[in-house]
Formats: sequence, structure tokens, C-alpha cells
Amino acid sequence: MTDEQPAAPHSLLDDVTGLVTGTFTVSLGLFLLDTSVAVTGGTAGLSLLLGHAVGWPFWVLFLVVNAPFGILAVWKKGWNFTLRTLACIVLVSGFSIVIEQLLVIDRLEPIFGTLAGNLLAGIGLLILFRHRASLGGINIIALVIQDATGFRAGWTQMAFDVVIVLCALLVVPWPNVVMSAAGAVILNLVLALNHRPGRYIGH
Repeated sequence: MTDEQPAAPHSLLDDVTGLVTGTFTVSLGLFLLDTSVAVTGGTAGLSLLLGHAVGWPFWVLFLVVNAPFGILAVWKKGWNFTLRTLACIVLVSGFSIVIEQLLVIDRLEPIFGTLAGNLLAGIGLLILFRHRASLGGINIIALVIQDATGFRAGWTQMAFDVVIVLCALLVVPWPNVVMSAAGAVILNLVLALNHRPGRYIGH
């Protein structure tokens, strides 16, 4: 006999609450990063980087950057995952507009903003992964590789993030890039240490 109970599947309410909570947490983290003139990894980080370069709103760039990855998501992860991911991308874009209007920060220490922003983004992504969703782009690639090989999604994402953060040297001052690199490590450690096969019993 054992006291272990079989894992209960997420209900619709569980998933809706999880996706809204995860996307809001990510959006708040990205706002802190943008305010700190920092970047992070993934398509969100790439969108922030492009925003610093061309001056377009984050939400526009985030939608555009993620668009090409839709086919990969349908092919490798199915329509359920793809639709959840699409909903998350739209929610992050929407929350970004709302937070920018409602949260006005007169002073934010860049080091704190960069580290806290990445921590919040990592926690938000972890919530989304555990509700069978992502923020598209590199998240999808990382999850596909993890499903196929068992290689943790956090490590794959970290490799891509190194390239994105290095590219930031072309756009933002090098001290901000160093802070961004440290923050990206924190984000990916959250994923690598907490999201791996067998760690989470819910589904």
C-alpha cells in the first residue's frame, strides 16, 4: 500500500488561472527590464532589444517576432499547445500595454530591475510550461528538444539567450549587457532547476 495519489489533471479553471497568472508575471518582469534598459533571452528579450534599436512598442515587436514559430508549434507540439501559446503571446502583449499605463516608476535601480525582472519572467515562464504553454519562439524550440532528448529546456534556452544578450552590445551600453547576462542566467536557472521530466506531477 502507498499513500501516493495519482496526479490529477489541470481543470479548465486551473489552466485559465495559470495562464493569466504566468503571463502577467512575465509582463511585469519585462516592464522592469525595459525600464532598466536591459534585455533578457527568448523572443521577449529579442523584442526588447529590437525596441531599444528601432523604438517600436514592445507589444508590436513581440507579436511580429513570434509569428514565424507558429508552424513549428503546430507540427511538433499540436494545436492544443499552439493555441495556448498564442493566447499567452496576446496576453503578454496586452498586459504590457496596461502595465506601462498604470505603473509609473520615477526611479528604479537598474541592477535591481534587471535581476528582479528576470526572476519574475522565469517564474512566469515556469507557470506557463506547467500549463502546457509557452511564449513562443525559443521556448518552443527548447521544449521540443527536451521532449525529444530529455535535455532540459532551461539549458537550451540559456544557449540561445547568450547569443541574444551578446547582440545587445550593439544597442545598449556594456554595463547594461553585463547586468542583462547575469539576469538571463537567473531566469534560465529557474527553468533548468524546476522544469524537467519527472519533477512536476500535475498535467
